[in-house]
Amino acid sequence: MTEKRTPEDVTILPRDIKFNVDAAKGTHWMGNDPVGTAIMNSLSLTFPDGERMFMDAVKAYRNDVDGKLKDDVRDFIRQEAIHSREHHLLNQLIDHDKYPVEDIEASIRERVKLGYDGGPMRMLIATICLEHMTAMMADLMIDQAAMFENTDPAIVALWRWHAMEETEHKAVAYDVFLEVTKHWSPFKRYMRRCISMLIIGSNFTRNIASYATMMLVAEGWDEKKAQKAVKRYLWKEPNLFGKDLGIFFSWFKPGFHPWDHDNRDVMEEWKAEFNAIAAE
Repeated sequence: MTEKRTPEDVTILPRDIKFNVDAAKGTHWMGNDPVGTAIMNSLSLTFPDGERMFMDAVKAYRNDVDGKLKDDVRDFIRQEAIHSREHHLLNQLIDHDKYPVEDIEASIRERVKLGYDGGPMRMLIATICLEHMTAMMADLMIDQAAMFENTDPAIVALWRWHAMEETEHKAVAYDVFLEVTKHWSPFKRYMRRCISMLIIGSNFTRNIASYATMMLVAEGWDEKKAQKAVKRYLWKEPNLFGKDLGIFFSWFKPGFHPWDHDNRDVMEEWKAEFNAIAAE
C-alpha cells in the first residue's frame, strides 16, 4: 500500500511579517482575561526553544530527502525561525520582575535538552508529536474567534498567522519521519510514534497548566483556585486542549497522516490575508 504524504498542492510559504505587539506590555492582553493571558503567555514561552529544536530535527535529515519534501523542509525551517523571533519579542513584554519567566524558561530548556540528548531521531519524533498538537490548537484558533474578543488586533494577527502557518506545514516533519524510517517495520514505526505521543502529549499539557498556574500565583491567586481556573480553560471552556480530541486520537490509527484532517479550505482566506501583508 502506498503511504500517504502531504497533498501536492500544499505549499509552504515563509511570510516574514513583523507584528507590533506593544499592547501586550504589562496587561492581561487576552481580552483582559488573566487566565487566558497566563495560558497563552505560557504557550508563547515554549515556542523559541521548542521551535529551535523542530528546526534542528529536520535539518539533521535534510540530506536524506529530495524533491518537493526537501523544499518543504527548507521553508518549514524558515517559517519556524520567524515564529520563534516574533514570539521572543512577545515574551520580552511579559513583566519579568512580576512573573517567574526565568524559572519557566529554564524548565522549558531542560525539557528540550532531553530531546537533544537523545539524538536526531528522538528530536524528530518529539517534533512530529508536538507539531500534531500545535496543529490541533491552530484549528481551535480558526474556529473560535471569540477567544480573542477584546484583544488588540495586532496580537490577534500574530496568533492567527502562527496558527495558519502551523496548519500549512503540519505534515512536513511527519513526511521526513516517514522517509527516513522507511527501512523500519510498520510495527516499530507505529509503536515508536504512539508511545512517544502518550508521553509527550501528557507532559506538554501538564507543563502548560503548571506554567500558567505559576503565572497566576505570581499575581496573588490562591494556588488551588488558579489550578482550577486553568484546568477549566484548557479542558472545558474554551477547551483549548480538549476540543479536538478526535483529531488527537486519530494519531493512534495505523496509517495515520496529518492531512487525514484536510482543512485546506478554511486556510484559504487567512492565506490570502497574510500573503498580502507579507508582500507589502
